[in-house]
Amino acid sequence: MQQGKLVAKSQGMPGLAIAEYPGTMMTDSMEQLVEKVETALMENVIRSLTAAPAQETQEPESAEPEKRDVIFRGDLDAVNDYFYERLWTDGLPIVPPTAEKIEAFLKFTERSPDEIISLLPHEQREATVWNVAVNGVMAGCRPEYMPVLLGIADAISDPVFQTRDVGSTPGWEPLVIVTGPITKELDFNCGQGILRFGRRANTSIGRFLKLFLRNVAGFRLPPGVGDKGSIGQSMNVAIAENEDVVQEIGWTPFSVDHGFAKGDNTVTVMSSAYVSPPTYSAGSTALEHVETIAEGMARRSCSAYAVWGVYFTVLAPLFMISPAVARIIAKDGWSKADISAYMHENIKEKAAYIEKHGREFNGKYLDLCKEVNAGRLPKEYCESCDPERLIKSFPSPGSVQIIVGGDPDRNQSKAFMQSGGIGYPVTRKIVLPADWKDMLAK
Repeated sequence: MQQGKLVAKSQGMPGLAIAEYPGTMMTDSMEQLVEKVETALMENVIRSLTAAPAQETQEPESAEPEKRDVIFRGDLDAVNDYFYERLWTDGLPIVPPTAEKIEAFLKFTERSPDEIISLLPHEQREATVWNVAVNGVMAGCRPEYMPVLLGIADAISDPVFQTRDVGSTPGWEPLVIVTGPITKELDFNCGQGILRFGRRANTSIGRFLKLFLRNVAGFRLPPGVGDKGSIGQSMNVAIAENEDVVQEIGWTPFSVDHGFAKGDNTVTVMSSAYVSPPTYSAGSTALEHVETIAEGMARRSCSAYAVWGVYFTVLAPLFMISPAVARIIAKDGWSKADISAYMHENIKEKAAYIEKHGREFNGKYLDLCKEVNAGRLPKEYCESCDPERLIKSFPSPGSVQIIVGGDPDRNQSKAFMQSGGIGYPVTRKIVLPADWKDMLAK
């Protein structure tokens, strides 16, 4: 209810009446559901439509500080306590964003500090070049990370990413992927322990995005109300592809897969609702490894969320394959596109399971054949009415994204399940200042 009021306010309807369903509809029987809809919910709807609009008594909101306003003075502990009490931190200590530190970040971009990148829900606050720098300082980033941070802010501002749904109940986390020569220049880890905290670029840039979504967009845990992730998960570090191995085996870099030129510095942001267990594959042929990856990562892990692909007709999970495994697959002439096409053709789920999970996920009684007849799904989703029929989990041959990374001496792969049409991957080119090389040398 609190989040509903926040969303209504962000859409310009602060007094919108909301009818509450008592309890959890997905755990109620059909009889209980019908009874509650016909009684409590209907009564709430009628009351909301007929009663005089409620006059909300809200304390006047404090004005946003100007860029150079000093909002607090104190030592490190006092600053952190002040920020924590106002829900401006993630619970960990932050680096105080002094004007001097912010200016150091702004030196690494030619964009104006006043530039408005977008207006971010739910709190409808302006995302600016200035507050990108502020949150970068707080996250512990180095000033030279600023071009990457701006690329991230640009990416989440794209409507395709659907930033408004960051606080939805799956509790998904944003995942940042950085590619190009900049990954070496900024000392990203793309090898052993790639998903661990420890390397400053990976860790602080991953943290920046969480702080930015918290402080600018307003996605805060209780006592905040913007983040309704039911259970949630820990933040992701930013990751980078091992492009040396990609070039060695003749595959296309992740940036090229997303429409950019080889050698471009890019940053991609996507949702990650689920990370698979580690998958170990063995053998000397591509098919041996791809079959194991398909079974362990695609069918057992990602396929459980195939209903999202059915709802949105788009799905873009990310498969991270270790260099050792990628070498074997490439040796047999397989490309990244071949792996993705294999998953599309071979990973299937029973129609009854998809329809059942639809109700479990959001209470929708999904009927695939009705969706086909209404023109919302392709005909292949209703080739028969047999509930045991198998349908494809991945909507298109290019659904699965592939990245090479991790321990070069081990045979482990992992999958990140993107949350359906929410947090769909968005890639932006990282724009560097004209004197980038000289600035790094200093």
